[in-house]
Amino acid sequence: MYTSVLRFAPSPNGYLHLGHAYSALLNFDMARELGGRFILRIEDIDAARCRPEYEAAIYEDLRWLGISWVEPVRRQSQHLADYQAAIAKLESAGLVYPSFESRSEINALVTERERHGPWPRDPDGVPLYPGRARQMSMVERERRRRAGEPFALRLATDAAVARAGVLSWSETARGPRAETRRVTAVPQQWGDVVLARKELPTSYHLSVVVDDALQGVTNVVRGQDLFWSTSIHRLLQALLGLPDPVYHHHRLITDDDGRKLSKATHATSLRELRAAGVSAADVKRMVGLGR
Repeated sequence: MYTSVLRFAPSPNGYLHLGHAYSALLNFDMARELGGRFILRIEDIDAARCRPEYEAAIYEDLRWLGISWVEPVRRQSQHLADYQAAIAKLESAGLVYPSFESRSEINALVTERERHGPWPRDPDGVPLYPGRARQMSMVERERRRRAGEPFALRLATDAAVARAGVLSWSETARGPRAETRRVTAVPQQWGDVVLARKELPTSYHLSVVVDDALQGVTNVVRGQDLFWSTSIHRLLQALLGLPDPVYHHHRLITDDDGRKLSKATHATSLRELRAAGVSAADVKRMVGLGR
């Protein structure tokens, strides 16, 4: 029986680039170092952007890098009932509420608030939810939901923190065998995050903690850009009674201008590198993992 489980969880909304290669290889190497298991998860809840050809390319690119994984691969789109059950548990505890503003209405509210001074933003730079939906009566909420109005289900973060108490997580400095430190979670800095929407029963924050628990993930190895997201993940784990893994937030692979590689900025894909004659060993050296 494996005592350590690590995972790589890409979204099939574009082709993998060097940043993905580094994260996948690091997870794969750490799993072998620990004598553990490496699993692959496809985070395909965004049906508008995820495509079968991108998913097929993920498998092809990882095999080219020499990475293998334990079957079956978990595809989030096939497990929406798991996320609905988690939302139902939070709703029954009175920790989730619907907000009915559109994105443009929220932007207008933020603009109005900022006339009186800076409005707080989350670690990603997004303004915190400025609406008053939490004060809406239950009767009004149900009336609007029955009427079929679009809504987002938000976590009542202050109430959730009051219930869960002070939380922290174990963060390793350089890998699973390195010295760990405890990091205090600060979920309040995210405000009342969206956990689901009318048309989609989950979000990244919710699905990642549910999936990690169901798949027995013991070590979460992911990019430094997700470091403070762990605050919300620890809060959800505590509220849902889920185990908390050990975390390692690795360095990011950046371009010549120091920007994180991303699909949005059209970073050179592994497929393009392979077509240009770059080998898997070259890729490993390029991301600092080869000799």
